[in-house]
Amino acid sequence: MAGFHLLEAVRGDVGALAGPQHRTSPCPPGAPPLAWFRGLEDDAVAAELGLDFQRFLTLNRTLLVADECYNYIRVLVPWDSQTLLACGTNSFSPVCRSYGITSLQQEGEELSGQARCPFDATQSNVAIFAEGSLYSATAADFQASDAVVYRSLGSQPPLRSAKYDSKWLREPHFVHALEHGEHVYFFFREVSVEDSRLGRVQFSRVARVCKRDMGGSPRALDRHWTSFLKLRLNCSVPGDSTFYFDVLQALTGPVNLHGRSALFGVFTTQTNSIPGSAVCAFYLDDIERGFEGKFKEQRSLDGAWTPVSEDRVPSPRPGSCAGVGGAALFPSSRDLPDDVLIFIKAHPLLDPAVPPATHQPLLTLTSRALLTQVAVDGMAGPHSNTTVLFLGSNDGTVLKVLPPGGRSGRAEPVLLEEIDAYSPSRCGGKRAVQTARRIIGLELDTEGHRLFVAFSGCIVHFPLSRCARHGACRRSCLASQDPYCGWHSSRGCVDVRGGG
Repeated sequence: MAGFHLLEAVRGDVGALAGPQHRTSPCPPGAPPLAWFRGLEDDAVAAELGLDFQRFLTLNRTLLVADECYNYIRVLVPWDSQTLLACGTNSFSPVCRSYGITSLQQEGEELSGQARCPFDATQSNVAIFAEGSLYSATAADFQASDAVVYRSLGSQPPLRSAKYDSKWLREPHFVHALEHGEHVYFFFREVSVEDSRLGRVQFSRVARVCKRDMGGSPRALDRHWTSFLKLRLNCSVPGDSTFYFDVLQALTGPVNLHGRSALFGVFTTQTNSIPGSAVCAFYLDDIERGFEGKFKEQRSLDGAWTPVSEDRVPSPRPGSCAGVGGAALFPSSRDLPDDVLIFIKAHPLLDPAVPPATHQPLLTLTSRALLTQVAVDGMAGPHSNTTVLFLGSNDGTVLKVLPPGGRSGRAEPVLLEEIDAYSPSRCGGKRAVQTARRIIGLELDTEGHRLFVAFSGCIVHFPLSRCARHGACRRSCLASQDPYCGWHSSRGCVDVRGGG
């Protein structure tokens, strides 16, 4: 893993990414003609925190900005083991550069950042490399009217989602991207098309595309995805009247839960509903099975969205990866029949929604600040077999929680600690007016036994456990149920690391 000095080198030179500003830019004439990357932590602070390059990438990707008339780095991802891709907003004219990880020098020419990086630093985006190609999701224009899922920079042809088609994407806010098996998955929230009669209702989604997708034929979906499908993620409390947490805020990568790979997400209620938050986990294999569900459609302009009968679905199944499985007879997606391509263009939405693990949220909160971020340690405790949730909120609080289940079969979650993570001394100063207490990034450092917490104006960290607060009280130490704490006969309540 590269050290932080690489980030220093990129930050020291990346200002040259920005050329003369667009004449149509809303930035004032006095804005610098060469917009430097203006991060909200200086190098000394980052070095003091012990942030390595990869961890800073994770945190910095979420940092909010104070002035959009600068070049804010929104894509900073390893291209391969030797190269880093950096893309910035460049005063509303996004551009990208590649850097050698060992030489720290620019490699090749500047690239357009369109469809790879947002125009505005406040627009959402995700980006990952998979098998040499960049998979990005963001807004492809200044007005953010053209939301796109895009592949570029690899040996395969560039592909994108259908343009200005609300059935594919409708005002999405992208949260996470993940490579898994034959596919790349995108997690986001968007204004739903199926509940438009109720107003602007947001739903949480997972979409996927095949990595081997080569696009359609000149007659249908040429230079567009032939495998784009999406599902709703259902985070709700079951009962006579189901209570939904529809708005995805944050998502983890794969974590072990009860012996299965799962993703943990923070969800909130609709803005016009009772304020509330929930944590739901989704098994990856449940998500994969969801993409085998029925296609949905709206038969008339004002009609309800209903499943498509199987006798109307062409073969091979639309959305399948060409060359494998049910589409094995078609070497390339360009060889797929026209009726398959036409069908998938009009029917990207599947039914039913993916249910949460254990069929209910792991945690719900309706009488306090809203949750905004989540990090999960799936290997806590002396035997590395306990799951601990770290939850950030919009008031600067971090909750440390044991979810239901576990070896003891807990029926309810256990709140281990509630920590005020916001630091006025570090987050104040000249940016105090723009600084909020909202937590916008969490990153676990299990080796260093600490949690990094990102705010719009600073990054702070604290230990995963504070066992010393129990002192020599054995009862207090054991009653805390903290898997990071253990009782030692001579040293009292001490930190416990995995394998210890």
